[in-house]
Parts: sequence; structure tokens; C-alpha cells
Amino acid sequence: MSAGNSGMESLIPLVNKLQDAFAISGASIEIDLPQIAVVGGQSAGKSSVLENFVGKDFLPRGSGIVTRRPLVLQLMTSRGGEWAEFLHCKGKKFTDFDLVRKEIEDETDRMTGSNKGISSVPINLRVFSPNVLNLTLVDLPGMTKVPVGDQPADIEAQIKGMISQFVSKDNCLILAVSPANTDLANSDALKIAKEFDPQGARTIGVITKLDLMDEGTDAKAILENKLLPLRRGYIGIVNRSQKDIAGNKDITAAMAAERRFFLGHSAYRHMAERMGTGYLQKVLNQQLTNHIKNTLPHLRNKLQKQAKEMEKEVLQYKDYDPTDPARKTKAMLRMVQNFIDTFNQLIEGIGAGLLQKELSGGAKINTIFYHTFPIELTKVGVDERTLRKEIALVIRNIHAVRTGLFTPDQAFEEVVKSQIRKIESPAMKCVEMVGAEVINVLCKCSEVMNAYPMLREETDRIVMENLKDQEGRTKDMMDLYIEVQLGYINTNHPDFIGFAKAAKKGADGVSIPQNKSQYQVIKKGNLTMHNLSFMRGGSKEFWFVLTTDTFSWFKDDEEADKKHSLALENLKVRTVDKMFGSRAGFAIYNSAQRNIYKDFRQIELSCDFPDEVDSWKQALLRAGVFPENHVEKPPEPPMTEFNSTDPFSNMDKDVEQKVEVIRNLVDSYMRIINKWATSQIPKTIVHFMVNGVKDFIKNDVLAKLYESERNMNLMEEAPEEAERRHNMVKTYNSVTEALKLISEINMKTQTTNIPPPVDNSWIPEEEASNGPPQAPNRRPGAATAAAQRPMSMHHRQNPRSAPAPPQPHRPPPTPAAAPAPPVPNRPGSNRVPPVPRRPGASQR
Repeated sequence: MSAGNSGMESLIPLVNKLQDAFAISGASIEIDLPQIAVVGGQSAGKSSVLENFVGKDFLPRGSGIVTRRPLVLQLMTSRGGEWAEFLHCKGKKFTDFDLVRKEIEDETDRMTGSNKGISSVPINLRVFSPNVLNLTLVDLPGMTKVPVGDQPADIEAQIKGMISQFVSKDNCLILAVSPANTDLANSDALKIAKEFDPQGARTIGVITKLDLMDEGTDAKAILENKLLPLRRGYIGIVNRSQKDIAGNKDITAAMAAERRFFLGHSAYRHMAERMGTGYLQKVLNQQLTNHIKNTLPHLRNKLQKQAKEMEKEVLQYKDYDPTDPARKTKAMLRMVQNFIDTFNQLIEGIGAGLLQKELSGGAKINTIFYHTFPIELTKVGVDERTLRKEIALVIRNIHAVRTGLFTPDQAFEEVVKSQIRKIESPAMKCVEMVGAEVINVLCKCSEVMNAYPMLREETDRIVMENLKDQEGRTKDMMDLYIEVQLGYINTNHPDFIGFAKAAKKGADGVSIPQNKSQYQVIKKGNLTMHNLSFMRGGSKEFWFVLTTDTFSWFKDDEEADKKHSLALENLKVRTVDKMFGSRAGFAIYNSAQRNIYKDFRQIELSCDFPDEVDSWKQALLRAGVFPENHVEKPPEPPMTEFNSTDPFSNMDKDVEQKVEVIRNLVDSYMRIINKWATSQIPKTIVHFMVNGVKDFIKNDVLAKLYESERNMNLMEEAPEEAERRHNMVKTYNSVTEALKLISEINMKTQTTNIPPPVDNSWIPEEEASNGPPQAPNRRPGAATAAAQRPMSMHHRQNPRSAPAPPQPHRPPPTPAAAPAPPVPNRPGSNRVPPVPRRPGASQR
């Protein structure tokens, strides 16, 4: 590393510090910090490379998949000795690296289990040593294709997904580790690198196990970046063999043996200074610092944005003293004011922060008043025959032994009072529904006090007590309203039909609906048809009108262009199983198995809300259109003897006419009562349960909280809030420190550009589906040996290997001072003398 990059050297420790601070803090920080991800197949030597960097044996060993969680390894240059620290073991130093290995194994098992499960939650390990350069690497699980133990069948896809979480980020360099004794063209590491870095700008190749190649073969052309080239080239290393590891061979001695290997091998002697673990560590340090330099503008913009978002809240914590009484008072005032503002926003629909994904509390209360409550009123209607029986019974009881000459108004009052009493149930239900919605609003409002649990609990208690009191007063008003209506039947109301009109209206027949010239509109509204549009299966909205005789639809609510009209006779309603998107619906059909319209057996209708569907079903029920499963009562047999409980027994035509008159009067008066109820009851509920609670919150809650504060410490902060505040300040300081250092580095340092692109089409594309694993029967050194033989020989000896690519354009020589390994342009000898192989047949 040149002296000119000393400023960049100080940025790597700061990036490590940011990683720790962001991992600990609960702040929503989405910053991809520069790092190096180590990828490769199983037993490619990834972990051995990392151990060589540290100079210690500290990573788990074994067969199959050993690395089962990402390991974020932060190497820090230190002159005060060698030790390791885990982020999950704060303040604990590990000087025995055997204990480091055990802690990694235990922490892995704690998250994934002991039977080869994997997890994407990383383990953060920081190693301090005078023998390392500042680096941040992520050791990822090796690619595998066959599940073992209790691993799921899609283990390959899971590992690839985990790796992609790291290597897909533009701020991540990819260290692609591939063994020299396998076919490099089928390297798992290079396939992953090409998929997520197709231009090769972030990929650095590492070739391991050079000492295990067959005699007479070497990787010279690959390491010179002439064969199968990468943009940043390759670096070769020699790790310890399994025999060396079993014999506890010192890593320092192993690195010395590695140095002797490159100097003693005729194929690598001329590039020995650019090979080995020590050189790889220097290159990675330089590449990472240069990469950080290239990503500084984007990193600085993200840090500035995050600092600006955190600044306002952090300023509140300046000179923060949790025990300061003045601070507690100010905090309580702020919390109560936020509570009031949030309540107003949710109820009145004013101010910022309106909900966009669901109805607010005020909107839901409005729906209860003008949609749910009218539907409940329609449900209190009684069976027409039962009502007429009651009217006839009252008339005959009033006449008693006399024969009445006139329609008794006392009979009308008795029947209409019984109908008024039935309004009490939906009115009380409306009060309870609004009360439940106000409680939901209050609970959302009190979330602003989460930092002070006792304050929130006491506020909820005080406000709920007031709401309960207001609900009781509202129900008392409902009872009073019913008593007032029962106390005086106002037959002089301008909307009341009167006795004369009622008598005239019923003079032509017993049943008003039988007079075809007179009909009553029951309901109007928009409905969407789903099988009567221009194309079958389409949908179109029409304006529907339901009367006592017909069910008609028009083009729009002006009712000028009538599309069709259905007589209600034999019509029934059925529930539609299929869904019309997010809309609720129902169907109308003819119970006589006839086409209801043209060649359609039923018409399918839908509304925006389920409550609207219920409203239409209730309206159809009032019009005599019953549900599909409704069973009509059989007609009663004619009476042969007098029955004192049946007012229709021996009833003459004069009584029938009086029944019809009173029935018309009751219907007229109840329309007046329902109109009054749909207007007055919502007003009363809003007055007591909405405005009353709002005034109480505004004027009385704070005073009652002050009274409670004398007996309990309401402003005691939650431990989670104290931890969050501490982490927020810590993270903010780290961000501002990083911004300061970035501004200094940006002015002082110079870096070199990455090498120009090369042809990497020789790397096969990653298959979309998980295919069967390839048989590992390729002879060691096959890829390199093929490079030194004629092409036809390569195909004869390796029929399953990938076809050799055309000779790529050789990149120009790189200056010696360039940060990336230079590509030598001096051709090596085509004949390589055999190099004696060292003991040890396998390697990690």
C-alpha cells in the first residue's frame, strides 16, 4: 500500500465500526457497506485462505458443509497483541483461538441446530493482530447439490439465495475461490460471480491446491490471465494439506513452504512475487480500499440522508438527563399533545399522516351511522301476516261486546307503540359499535406514549373511564328517546298520512301491494352485473330500483334509460360461491327453473362492501324475494269453528278494512320514526361519545395525569427506549464521523481504475433449475493440461468438459505500480519439468 493511500487505510476500520453500530442499533439504516464475500464450492479451500490471513487455526473443520452461517470477519491491524472479539459477546476477548472455533460452532448450532441446517443470520468476528492488514471479508457456505442430514431438499437453492444476498450488492467484491485440480470452466464460484457481476468489475479469482495437480501439468496460463481470463485476474496460493493440519503444522511455516513452492517451480518462478497468501492479502486490502474510494459518492449520499433523518431526534437527546423534573414535564406535555392531535386526525380526518391503506376511525363511525344502522332498522320488521293478526286482535278487543262503527285510533296507538319499542335494540347496538371503534382509535393514539409505559397505561385508564361514562349517558338518552316517542303519538305530523287518506288508500282492497297502479320504492343504488354485459363474462355497472312489484335497472341514476324490469314473482336470492375480485356479491334467479332474462338462468350482482350486499338482501326480503333455502309456511286450513286466538276467525269485511287502514297508518308513522332515528341517534352518539371524549382529552386528561404523577412515577422510561436512544446516538455519531472522514479522504487520496473488460464468455451461465450433481470423476489438472495440448486431444481425453473458448484478446501490460496483479506478457516455457509433490493427498 502506497503512502498516498494512508487516508484510505483509516476508512476500513471505520467501515467495520459502522457495520457493528448498524447491526446493534434499532434504527432503520439501509446502507450497503463495502466488503469482500468469499464464495466457492465445498472443500475449495475458502476457510484455509482466511486462516492463512489470520495466521491461526480458528475455523470449524469437518466433512460436507461446515460453514453454515455467514461469518463476517473483520481483520484489524493492532500492535497490542493478538485477540478476537464476537459482536454477540460484548466486552469478551478471546486470546485462545481454539475457543474462537468452539464459539463459532456453538453459535452456529444455536441458530441452525446440530444437523447441517443453515441460516442467513451472520456471525460477526473481529480479529486484532500485528500480522494482518485491515480487511473485511464474509465467509459464505460452500455450494452443494446433495442435501445431507435434516437439510431440506432445496438446500442448493437456499445456499444460492443466501450468497446472492451479499454478492448482488454493488458494494461487495467477490473473491471467487476455485481449486486447480478441477475443471475451472465449471467452477461454482465463477458461475455465481458471472451471474451477479457479468462485467467482472467486482470479481477477483483465487486458485488453490496448485501443489495437488498432476505431474507435468500447471496453471501457468491461467495465472497469467491468458487462458480463461478474468478482468481482475487470478492469484495462486498453496494451503496446508490435511496431513499438515492433522499434524498441527504452524501456519507461518506453511506460508514459508508456500513461498518456496512458487520460487522452486519453473512454471511459477517468474511470477512468484505476485503469488501466495501474503500477496493476496495485500491485493485484497488495496482492492477493498480502492473499491471503497469508488463507492464513496454513493455511500456519502446515503450517510448524509440518514444523518438528516436522525438529526432531529438526536438533538432531543443532547444533554439528556432522565431524572430532570423539567424534562419530564415537557415530555408529558408533548406526549399528551401528540395524543390529542392523533385523535383529531383519526376522527376528523384533518392534518398530516392520513391513512391510505384502511378506513380511519371517523370514516368507520360514519359507515356505522349511515350504512350499518339503517340495515339494522330494516331487520326489526315483522311478518306481515303476524302484524295484521295483531291489529285485528286489538280492534276486536277494543270493540268488545259492541260493534264498532269507526276505526279506533286507540288500536293504532297500541300497535305503533309496539313497533317503536323495537327500535331500542338497533339503537343500543349502534352505541356499542361506535364505542368499540372509539376504543380502537384511543389505543392507536396512545401508541405515541410507548416510550413511557406507565404514562400510557394511566392515560388509557383515565380516557376509558370517561368513555364508559359517556357510553352510559348515551344509552340513557336512547331510553329517554324511546320513552318520549311512546309518550306522545303525533298524528298531526306533516308527513303522516292521516285517517282519511289511509281509508281511501285501502278502500279498493285488503292488501295495498295488490293495487298495481300504486307501488312503493324500497331501495335504489348501483350494482355491478357480471354476466349481462356486451360480452358474457364481462361486467358493467347499472342503477337498480327495487319496488314492491319489480326489480329494474337503468343506465344511470337519472332513470331515463331503462334496460330491463323483472317481476318479483318466483324470484329468489342465492349466495354466489365465486368471488368478484375483492367485491361481495349475490345472484337473483327464478325458482320455477325458467330463464330470468334472455338465455340467462340467473343474474350475478356485486357491491363494493359486504354490508351493502346485506342491505340489498334485506330490501329484497321486505319485497318478498326470499333466500334460496327459505321454506314458506303451508297455507293454513280454513277455520270451521270459532278460535278466540285468531282474530281472522269469522272476521267480516268491515273489520278487514279497518285492519288495512291501521296497517297503512302504522307504516306511515314508522317511516317518520325511522327517519327521525337515522338522524337523531347518530347526532346524539357523536355529541356524547365523540365530541364529549374529545373535549375531555383536550381539557381534563393532563390535569388528571398531574394528579396521578404525585402518587406514581408515570414518566419512568422503558428500558427498551433507553437502549434505543443510546443506540440512536451511537449510530448518529458513527455516521457523522464517517462523513467527516470521507470528506478528508476524498480530497487527499488518488486511486487507479480497474483493468479493462475481458471476454468471460467461457464461464457457463448458471442453470435456472437445480440439476443433478455432476459426477466428480475428472482427473486432477485436466483443465490446465488441456490448455497445453491440442484442442482435439482435449476433447478425446475429457469428453464431458466444457468446450475451450476461442483465444481471447490479451490485455496490455499493466504498470508495476497498478493495484491489480499485473498480467505478464513474457511467454513461459511450453515444457514444464515435473515438480515433486509434497505429502498429503487431500486438503480443506
